Amino acid sequence: MPMTETAQTDVTSRLLDAAEMHVPFDGWSEATFKAAIVDSGVNATVAHALCPRGAVDLAVAYHRRGDAQMVATLSNEALAEMKIREKITFAVRSRLEQCPDREIVRRGSTLFALPKHAATGAQLIWGTTDAIWTAIGDTSQDINWYTKRATLSAVYSATVLYWLGDDSDGHMATWAFLDRRIENVMQFEKTKAQFNNSPIGKMMSGPLGTLTKLRAPTFPGNMPGHWGQKGS
Repeated sequence: MPMTETAQTDVTSRLLDAAEMHVPFDGWSEATFKAAIVDSGVNATVAHALCPRGAVDLAVAYHRRGDAQMVATLSNEALAEMKIREKITFAVRSRLEQCPDREIVRRGSTLFALPKHAATGAQLIWGTTDAIWTAIGDTSQDINWYTKRATLSAVYSATVLYWLGDDSDGHMATWAFLDRRIENVMQFEKTKAQFNNSPIGKMMSGPLGTLTKLRAPTFPGNMPGHWGQKGS
């Protein structure tokens, strides 16, 4: 009988919990995967069925579990009182604070920097930023859906790399870095708005307007926003 989704999640969580103590030393490797199977008591056949790529799939599961924990943190009425940029800052900070050991994240970054796993790494970052935009109530359905996630992916990736090397008290240097990156984005949005209202921008509105016909993918939970919208 096939395992239920809940059962699969439970087994994967057991493997992840067992793997966490090995990743800082052996990385997301075959050695870590084998140790996780032994330590968790999960049947090896079941473990390989759930994680065909072994530790790579465990690393993916670890990242997605962090996303889920972040979303749970963002399910807070306090968000309703925040401006867009404050929501984004809070979300990124919450996501990084879900990581109990930076070495585990560092090892994951190394893994997904490898050419054969780079596409998976990019998908994970995109998934994180999509989860953030969705959680804060983004509702765009055109090209903005893509540009917001692409922009936030760049901000998030840069912030993670800075955070991995930050030894400041309470990671204050990282949060200052994040604020600067978001401010850069806000300035870009203001410049874009000024261009769109300029004579040249209005002249280009026809050709550029065709891009707005791009539609966001339709899947449950798809809800995008605007970096430069009122209240940001």
